[in-house]
Amino acid sequence: MPQLDRASVSTNFLSMSAWKMANSVETIRTCVARLSEQQLHHRGGEHENSVVNLLLHLEGNIRQWVHHGIGGHPDVRTRDAEFALNAAATGAEALERLQTTVAEAQAIVIAVPATRLLEIIDPQPTGTWRHTTVLEAIYKVVSHLDHHTGQIILLTKQLAGADLDLSMPRKR
Repeated sequence: MPQLDRASVSTNFLSMSAWKMANSVETIRTCVARLSEQQLHHRGGEHENSVVNLLLHLEGNIRQWVHHGIGGHPDVRTRDAEFALNAAATGAEALERLQTTVAEAQAIVIAVPATRLLEIIDPQPTGTWRHTTVLEAIYKVVSHLDHHTGQIILLTKQLAGADLDLSMPRKR
């Protein structure tokens, strides 16, 4: 087994993180394409989120954690608006915002030098996750995106009433 150095480990982690973000967005795009505008905004109750709410939430979260926390851009997140009962975006608008934010976040993540991975940042100054390393922030963003991608898949299956065959087709 080859000797792993810090640079190759960090490069692999950053590349895999960027790839996983893109993969999640591709899955989300597939889901959004299967739903009508009404389905994209459907909530089973005030305690639930619509697909559009989840898209806006992911866009805000990634912008705050990666763009602001790692990239040093201003924190422009308005978290409460992400969960509004009547989301102020169409499905196409919310998806476009997420795709743009993730593409920009991928560029930021890929450019992180290994020497910054253990740097302490404060990506969410008003939140509960304070003073985390850059590595932890990236890991959290990727897992958060993956978590909500799973929710979007489930909502899409329920609303479309069909399997999405997102991975290897099942034998039926």
